[in-house]
Amino acid sequence: MDRDDLVRLRRARDQMDREYAQPLDVEALARTACMSSGHFSRSFRAAYGEAPYGYLMTRRIERAMALLRRGDLSVTEVCFEVGCSSLGTFSTRFTELVGESPSAYRARDHSWTEPLPACLARAALRPVRNREAATAGEG
Repeated sequence: MDRDDLVRLRRARDQMDREYAQPLDVEALARTACMSSGHFSRSFRAAYGEAPYGYLMTRRIERAMALLRRGDLSVTEVCFEVGCSSLGTFSTRFTELVGESPSAYRARDHSWTEPLPACLARAALRPVRNREAATAGEG
């Protein structure tokens, strides 16, 4: 992959990181990267190891985890706050990535994260995708 393509892909990935709560689709992200939808999806997977939608959902789940740890929003409110439009899809994806339902995660004691800087809490609690968990367990 050439450098120019990587720069354009990074622009789209940065948009997902910044605007995760907005209604983003592959076509809009491909336009940001100045690529066709198909080329963008293939190139993104080749560069980052996952599809654009998977990357975006992981960002949304990471943000949802932070909001649920705060405890002042319901699971439904968090779902919509992070840009998901379906509570069922949000709950399913959250459970896949985190290993427990959003309600169970919210109810758990997170007081140990309070003294940590946000960047360390985020790193310690980053969701592990099923493929990564299976690979790590094989070593």
